[in-house]
Amino acid sequence: MALGELERVDVELARLIAEEGRRQDETIKLIASENYASQAVLEALATSVRFGGVLSTNHLNDKYAEGYPGRRHYGGCEVVDLVEQLAIDRAKALFGAEYVNVQPHSGTQANLAVYAALLEVGDRVLAMDLSQGGHLSHGARISLSGKLYQFAHYGVDPETEMLDYDAIARQARDFRPKMIVAGASAYSRFLDWAALRAVADEVGAILMVDMAHIAGLVAGGAHPSPIPFADVVTTTTHKTLRGPRGGMILARARYARAIDRAVFPGTQGGPFMHVIAAKAVCLKEASTPEFRSYAAQVVANARALADGLASRGFRIVSGGTDNHLMLVDLRPMGISGAEAEELLSQVGITVNKNLLPYDPAPQQTTSGIRLGTPATTTRGMDEAEMHEIADLIAAAVEDRGDAERLGGLRSRALRLCRLFPIPDDPLAVSPRQVGPAR
Repeated sequence: MALGELERVDVELARLIAEEGRRQDETIKLIASENYASQAVLEALATSVRFGGVLSTNHLNDKYAEGYPGRRHYGGCEVVDLVEQLAIDRAKALFGAEYVNVQPHSGTQANLAVYAALLEVGDRVLAMDLSQGGHLSHGARISLSGKLYQFAHYGVDPETEMLDYDAIARQARDFRPKMIVAGASAYSRFLDWAALRAVADEVGAILMVDMAHIAGLVAGGAHPSPIPFADVVTTTTHKTLRGPRGGMILARARYARAIDRAVFPGTQGGPFMHVIAAKAVCLKEASTPEFRSYAAQVVANARALADGLASRGFRIVSGGTDNHLMLVDLRPMGISGAEAEELLSQVGITVNKNLLPYDPAPQQTTSGIRLGTPATTTRGMDEAEMHEIADLIAAAVEDRGDAERLGGLRSRALRLCRLFPIPDDPLAVSPRQVGPAR
């Protein structure tokens, strides 16, 4: 399609896409699982490339390639074999993995494929509780994982709000799981991979790590890598890795055949070759010195935001953060997580309500919010802007109900967005540097 063709064919949808673009341009994004991909990633995703004066479009989106490089069930896969192998090789090099499967469509599908590869229905699995920072696919009752396998869940210490590895070891000895799942979607501290490996070894369990949230930090050297300790590691390719929406599995070589078969034909059909191409681009970007600087700044910004909020009276769960996110306890402020999510949206800040450890509030309301810094860091913001954002959040909570003051806060948030537009090339944007608007 030529540029503008969507508007001609479907003006209603084109208008909605443009509206979402304006919303993102004018909003401070603090959702920990969201980020901005580069124009290069997006071009690969659209498979719309001008190379050597020739415009090539749709040539990966429309290609079926069931199977794996050199072992396809369709003809005409000579080039897409090279595309997928490029993504595999880049992931292996970036993370130091023996084996990689880049076909999963999401992190959850990657997790389900690993379970299918290495477990039998009804096997015991020990994982982090959803209400204390885990993920739906780690055995929540409403998830397929929780229906097929027998999960027990560990949590954080009520006093420190951090993982107690001795308590996890005791629980593992009692439960005797076949697999231990580590990794979280709302836990702000470093994970002790060596301690978890020791627990798994003691009870003879497979150690699986879901590093979906921290993959970019691991790639950039800002978080310890689970690869040397885990049997299998799953991840998404967006979030801190700043690529397309998708999943990936990294593992020890001895699990390769079982995992390949669990992904295809076990849980998926044809891979999305355009998404795999975009994964290859983001993996190349993540191997650069500029990305290492980005990962370090994400963590520095998270710590600055947490400190800024704490200095304004907010309680940060576990007292701080070691990664890209934090949980904020709103009970001292007399406001629920759901109310804060709506309130902050009014002033141009997007967050998500989130359960706190041992939260007495229902899941639809929650006592807290989860905040993250991947997206604001991509826009080039640094610690100074994090303190400004902390001030905006505190003022919004204090001034809730005052439409005029909230309008003033909205203007301040919009000014920040205009000073730091979403860049086409995030690798070219360093903190305090304003990039070209997309």
